[in-house]
Amino acid sequence: MRIGVLGPLETRSDDGGPLRVPDRKVRVLLAALAARGGGPVPADRLVHDLWGDRPPRNPAGTLQARVSQLRRALGDPSLVLHGPSGYRLDGVTVDADRFRTLLASSSGAGLPERAACLGSALALWRGPAYADFADEGFAAPEIARLDEERLTALEELAEIRLALGEPVDLGPLVAERPLRERLTALHMRALYRDGRQGEALAAYEGLRARLADELGVDPAPEVRSLHRAILRQDLTLPARPPARVAGNLPAPVAGLVGRDEDVAQVRALLGERRLVTLTGPGGVGKTRLAVAVAGGLASSEAYPGGVWLVELVGAVDVAQAMAGVLGVRDDSAEPLLPRLAGVLAARRTLLVVDNCEHLVDQAAEVVSALLKAAPGLDVLVTGQEPLGVTGEHVEVVSPLPADAAARLFADRAGIEASPAVAAVCERLDGIPLALELAATRVRALGVEELAARLDDRFRLLSSGARDAPARQRTLRATIDWSWELLSGPERVVLRRLAAHAGGCTLEAAEEVCAEPGVDVLEALARLVQRSLVTPGPRHRLLESVAAYCVERLREAGEEDLVRERHARYYTRLAERAELRGPRQREWLERLDQETANLRRALAGRDPVRPANALAWYWFLRGRLGEARRALTAALERPGDRTERARAAVWLAGMTMAVGEPATPIPYEDLDLAGTALAGWFLSHVRWAYGDLARHEEGAGTALRGFEELGDRWGVAAALALRSKLAERRADLEAMRRDAERSLAIFEELGDRWGRIEAMDSLDRLAERRGDYAEAERLRRAELRLAEELGSEVSFRLSGLGRIALLAGDYARADAYHERARRLAAEQSYKSAEEYAELGLAMSARRQGRYDAAEELLTRWLGWLREVRGTPGIAFFLAELGFVAEQRGDGPAALALHQEGYEAARGEPRAEALALEGLAGAHSLVGDAERAVLLLGHAAALRASVGTPLPDGERHDVDRITARARAALGERFHELYESGRRRVRARETRR
Repeated sequence: MRIGVLGPLETRSDDGGPLRVPDRKVRVLLAALAARGGGPVPADRLVHDLWGDRPPRNPAGTLQARVSQLRRALGDPSLVLHGPSGYRLDGVTVDADRFRTLLASSSGAGLPERAACLGSALALWRGPAYADFADEGFAAPEIARLDEERLTALEELAEIRLALGEPVDLGPLVAERPLRERLTALHMRALYRDGRQGEALAAYEGLRARLADELGVDPAPEVRSLHRAILRQDLTLPARPPARVAGNLPAPVAGLVGRDEDVAQVRALLGERRLVTLTGPGGVGKTRLAVAVAGGLASSEAYPGGVWLVELVGAVDVAQAMAGVLGVRDDSAEPLLPRLAGVLAARRTLLVVDNCEHLVDQAAEVVSALLKAAPGLDVLVTGQEPLGVTGEHVEVVSPLPADAAARLFADRAGIEASPAVAAVCERLDGIPLALELAATRVRALGVEELAARLDDRFRLLSSGARDAPARQRTLRATIDWSWELLSGPERVVLRRLAAHAGGCTLEAAEEVCAEPGVDVLEALARLVQRSLVTPGPRHRLLESVAAYCVERLREAGEEDLVRERHARYYTRLAERAELRGPRQREWLERLDQETANLRRALAGRDPVRPANALAWYWFLRGRLGEARRALTAALERPGDRTERARAAVWLAGMTMAVGEPATPIPYEDLDLAGTALAGWFLSHVRWAYGDLARHEEGAGTALRGFEELGDRWGVAAALALRSKLAERRADLEAMRRDAERSLAIFEELGDRWGRIEAMDSLDRLAERRGDYAEAERLRRAELRLAEELGSEVSFRLSGLGRIALLAGDYARADAYHERARRLAAEQSYKSAEEYAELGLAMSARRQGRYDAAEELLTRWLGWLREVRGTPGIAFFLAELGFVAEQRGDGPAALALHQEGYEAARGEPRAEALALEGLAGAHSLVGDAERAVLLLGHAAALRASVGTPLPDGERHDVDRITARARAALGERFHELYESGRRRVRARETRR
């Protein structure tokens, strides 16, 4: 799909047909995404773009509705995607991007080519940018940028046309921008060349007067100098381009894509340094970048001695190669180097010495000597490693970023950018040579098939341009060239590095790549110098280099040996990870970085050990699906019985956490630590569901086991679990006592996750007692800790949503619950998703949106029955009963609340809620006396366990009470007290 913003907003399908986006807000949404590069743009920013300081009551929901309208208007939902960072356009071409690409491609070309590029770019404009959104705040910065870029392009085009002797009329543009000095100067030149000296002088006077009146300044020195030249009539305006300075640079055949900033950076460096070396992996585009930089300098007056390209591919002597380029004959008894220096010292000159890697020592010696002998010489070098001489500035040429790589590939293949194009570019690491080789296969295979075949990339990318050097005609030849330059130890380390996935630390490299007589650190440093290894805290191979090295690893017969070393190292790393205590966050981040390597270790001979070591990490990160797959696969392999039994415990718990029945556990193979783990973890993931007595038995087993083992973390975890179970039986004192003991231990241990768990019970206790300020304070503290860890965030967001709900702030409650729901769904965390959607249902009911509430509640009721979520079943039935009652359906409300009461038996607070629901149903069908007895009964039941109904939860009871009071008048109090006495009598009999 194509979007036009260089004028009024215009949308067209890929075949050019117009697409209508009728709604103003939807058009604003599309423009806001386009103005920010297609996104991603956070939802709250888009809400502000569309509605400013007056958002709708449900901004998130209303924005989603506008997004849906936009997707329908465009005819393809995949064109507008949503992710963690917000909404973004995908597979969409914007004319502003095409404009900028054309401007960039004009850099470094000859004057006619530059004029053509600039003309094509300017022809895209249909009017002012974002013409129908000029007053929108989001558009202002982009409009200003595009307007400036357009004016600069117009000025550059005028300058080129003047140099080419073509007529130029800038009068109308100067009238629009009378204070733009460069524009007026070009206008003065054009007028003077046409014999209109008086008008040129008048243009200057008009500029000078406006600058003085409006800004209080004089024209710039170069404009004043032009004015004086016109007065003297000594201004030379050639009718054709100036003669090219000496040099041998090849004319560019294809535009340089994605390197504008690099070109500018290297040009700036050559203005400050005499020796600049461009390094980077083979095929990254060092030569093209160097030629583009040199081409721009050749067309200036910076190097009157010329700009000369010395290509060293195939050369055996650097000085002789330079002599051949510069025309210095090597037939004299006098040494060649001093004669070269004499030639180069005569005038300021730039030498571009290309592909030095195979002659690096010789090149270093020659270049160093020439720089010392010829003060006017600058040198731009390309190679896979630096020269290593005094005064050298090394500039690393990186692979293309994703957007530029996609533009290059699409341009060379003659196609539009797409997700498949992005996938190819990512797999090929953004290396321009690999992308251009791949582009030649698109016509035969298509992009999707090409992407699918990249595992066999060396056979696939085996046909490049016939006029390219032999080493650049295939991907294998490019890497072969680098491999042949390596020493034996460097080859050993490089091929063994390929055993890693996603890079590795120095520690890992030294262990996995070790070989007697090989200094891994030294070899690694050399490989970094040679641009075969990406440096940093984690050393990484480009994917194509890694694939090549895997082949070399197999050829050396080392693959099994090195993979086994790799698995042992990462298993030990997982086992020593300190995921309990003050270094929890640090180790979570480290294991995050090693995810690819840890997954590879799980494919080793003994996957049970690393799976057990990683289980808690997976749980903390909410990666339950990955945990289940890895643990299941590990248990299919033989191994130590105790380790396998522990893995079965982890698997059963992870399975229960996603709402499925537990997998079998060989309890007879568990040791004391495994038994304690089973008692705690299997109840921890399901404490709110199932048999309360069984959970309490598990918590007790865990607590005793951890105490016997001296495991203080385990003791604190068991206490946190026990406090939650105490809530189910309404023993608030036990709940407080165990939670505070747990929190004290976890704070002593410095464990963030444990603090969240213990505080969770305390915030629930505060909510039960109506202390919403304390509950919110605790939950905000929990959310901060959870976000630091990246764990349990969904539950914390829902907790804050509940507080907002109790305060009657439904918009904020819905926002919290919706964020929680999305996060839980992404992690397949069923309990968290159920909790979030329950909050959305409660809010919908309180806002009178009964259909939405019923849909959400019904969706989860079946799941709760499957997992025996007794308290949850009772609560969901109560909410559904209230929905029926508020709709006026008394019989349905009675049935639902009666079923809820049966499910709530044994849990006082749940029983009380069901009784309140029954009271509402009876009052609706005309039995007000029964309703009041039930209300009194429920109030007394709540008081008996120390949890009277807080103000924020009295919405339904107050509504039902008012209805019953209106029906009964003075008899209300008598019946209410009668209901309360029933509970007191029952308590007395106990």
